[in-house]
Amino acid sequence: VQLQASGGGLVQAGGSLRLSCASSGRTFSVYAMGWFRQAPGKEREFVAAISWKGGITRYADSVKGRFTISRDNAENTLYLQMNSLKPEDTADYYCAAARYGTPPLTPKIADFGSWGQGTQVTVSS
Repeated sequence: VQLQASGGGLVQAGGSLRLSCASSGRTFSVYAMGWFRQAPGKEREFVAAISWKGGITRYADSVKGRFTISRDNAENTLYLQMNSLKPEDTADYYCAAARYGTPPLTPKIADFGSWGQGTQVTVSS
């Protein structure tokens, strides 16, 4: 599956952004999907994941209560609504397709087989 993320930008602390990830593959709806991020000089880390039907979601503790992952299988699109943004949320954000339909309790990079290019999010203080 091919993925393309968009929606990043520059926002002030406390602001909101909505990331989108469009898939060109016909198998989008059968896989769990996720968002990861990578800040300069740091390793890529898990942000959020959602099951193939959208009924199960997982979040990193650092974004719980602020970020919401969702998907529209009819439109082959994954979303990440980011509210109450903090400077520490600054990173390149990547969407990815998992190797199965339900994300594990603690998703890892190895659980995802297809990746989109990153979209940059910068949060100013």
